[in-house]
Amino acid sequence: MLFKISWKNILDKKLNSFLCILLMTLGIAMISLLMLLGKQLQDKFAKNISGIDLVVGAKGSPLQLILSSVYQIDNPTGNIFLDDVLAIAQNPLVKEMIPLSMGDNYQGYRIVGTNKKYFEHFKTQIASGKMFKGNLEVVLGASTAKNANLKVGDTFGSSHGLDSEGEKHKESNYKVVGILDYNNSVVDNLILTSLNSVWDVHEHKDENHENEAADSTIKREITSAIIKFRSPMGMMTMPRNINQNSKLQAAVPAIEVNRLFELLGIGIEGLQFLAAVIMLISGISVFVSLYNSLKERKYEMALMLSMGASRTRLFLMLLLEGIILSLLGFIAGIVLSRIGIYLISNALSKKFHFNLSQFSLQTGEIYLFIGALLVGILAAAIPSLGIYRINISKTLATE
Repeated sequence: MLFKISWKNILDKKLNSFLCILLMTLGIAMISLLMLLGKQLQDKFAKNISGIDLVVGAKGSPLQLILSSVYQIDNPTGNIFLDDVLAIAQNPLVKEMIPLSMGDNYQGYRIVGTNKKYFEHFKTQIASGKMFKGNLEVVLGASTAKNANLKVGDTFGSSHGLDSEGEKHKESNYKVVGILDYNNSVVDNLILTSLNSVWDVHEHKDENHENEAADSTIKREITSAIIKFRSPMGMMTMPRNINQNSKLQAAVPAIEVNRLFELLGIGIEGLQFLAAVIMLISGISVFVSLYNSLKERKYEMALMLSMGASRTRLFLMLLLEGIILSLLGFIAGIVLSRIGIYLISNALSKKFHFNLSQFSLQTGEIYLFIGALLVGILAAAIPSLGIYRINISKTLATE
């Protein structure tokens, strides 16, 4: 009967119980949301930079270069000449160079000119259709194909720039020849094509067309390049050499991402501290509620004691009230955090085409559950000790 009586007592104090649960819910939800958000961002950022030693691009912010070239969530720092990057690729320390050329989009999804090494790096496979071969042929990421409602054989015109409202390229249309498997990486949200396709769309030729000799004098430009080294020696020497002795900028993804998460970590730690304070206030609320409840129910407790109930049994009954309030707050907090992740994922998906898809219970949340129980037990145990100080005859006599 302990659980039934405890539950009736909670329902009897609806407002107090609601406030206790609400405070616990807010604290749990904030901590849980930050755990999920932090872990998923770190996992996605780590997955996308895995195997990339260096990114080379135009001078500017190194973090901006990484965000635009690796994660496709910022504007590029500018264009660079392909010949300059090819010169770097000739260095014996360089194992592989993957060129990237950006500047257009379709419905907000970026069109990236590259080569087949880009697909090999992200270990992605064709789900339907084939790999691009000719000019103006594109392969779509899984999310791009789904959200842009495109399929193999469809054609579309790109917009200049990275904003879907940019000027339309009316001269030529891209043709979808393949769609990739879902890869859980940045590739899912891209439209990939050859470098020549990007160059052809942006070259404005007259009706007579320039001859091949004139075309050969054009210095081709790309946006950036991904570099992989043969040994750690390349990482130690080449970034400084490129930054000091060329017009290019070299950014190390691991360094820039760590710097980004250090900055984010300060804010996350502050929010976690705030959530912990809210949980503490919740514990105090449970304490006050049960303390007042014990004062109001002294006669009831004395009556139960006189009818044969043990003090320990009544102590456990009050303790159970604190545990129930904590459990309800924890469950509501976990549900609220999942709703928060869903809403944040939708917002990120619309603006940056960046999805958060992990909703399962995290290891840290198990410790959070234990913490919530401890808060409830401690908050209930202190006022519940008053059971052992009740004088049965005196209490019944005064009432």
